[in-house]
Amino acid sequence: MTVQIPARRKFFAVTGVALASASGLSIPAYAKDVAATPSMRGGSNNYLPGAPIVDRIGGGGFLMTGTVRRAGDGAPLAGQRIQIWAHTTEGHERDQRSHGATLTDANGEFRLEMPQIVPAFGQAHGHLAYDSDEFETVFLRPVMASAKDTTLSAHFVLQPA
Repeated sequence: MTVQIPARRKFFAVTGVALASASGLSIPAYAKDVAATPSMRGGSNNYLPGAPIVDRIGGGGFLMTGTVRRAGDGAPLAGQRIQIWAHTTEGHERDQRSHGATLTDANGEFRLEMPQIVPAFGQAHGHLAYDSDEFETVFLRPVMASAKDTTLSAHFVLQPA
């Protein structure tokens, strides 16, 4: 029977975690290889720089949600500005009233209520953008599974600029 001795690095890692746990310390668990989100084709269509931060776009009734994390370690990013726009029951995606922005919370999550998204060019879809200086710009254009859906979620993983 062969006895295998764990690699030195693994031994110290396991021992360190055990000691930290025993002493009551918590260690955040973040992945080390979370890839940045690429911009989507068509995501920047009808983008209006500087859309105001709002509590809600129009009369509401539809909920756009998502998360923002940092590339590499996947840590949530608080206070990041996400702009949202879409073709809705209240206006076309090029209309200024169909645009608004929100900020991520402490967990890197965002949510913004807006009017029901309706199909444009055959697809019900939203547009979202991260466009500040700290990270590279990313435009997303998620398509809804059904035009009857009342929520849509999009997730950003940002690469430092």
